[in-house]
Amino acid sequence: VQLQAFGGGVVQPGGSLRLSCAASGRTFSGYTMGWFRQAPGKERQFVAAIRRTGGTTAYEDSVKGRFTISRDNAKNMVNLQMNNLKSEDTAVYYCALTPRHLILSTMRDENEYDYWGQGTQVTVSS
Repeated sequence: VQLQAFGGGVVQPGGSLRLSCAASGRTFSGYTMGWFRQAPGKERQFVAAIRRTGGTTAYEDSVKGRFTISRDNAKNMVNLQMNNLKSEDTAVYYCALTPRHLILSTMRDENEYDYWGQGTQVTVSS
């Protein structure tokens, strides 16, 4: 399974970016896909996740109301719409996938994910 993340870039505070992650190489009847991020000098952090079936979502508290995760099952793709971006959102963003339907309490755990993309840089700066 290969995950390709794209859509990062440089944006001013208050701006928006849309990240996408495309999965290829294998199809799954069900999966959970998530976004994590890692800022310089910090540990990797959960951002958001979504289940293929039912569309259950989970968000890290600091992005609730600003970020929206969505899925396109036909394209095996997950998107992350990021609005009202802040300087603290600056990080490398990684998408991840597991072929399992994770429950809410485990969707935030990076150890539950089996496949990872290469990361895309998001920089929020004036």
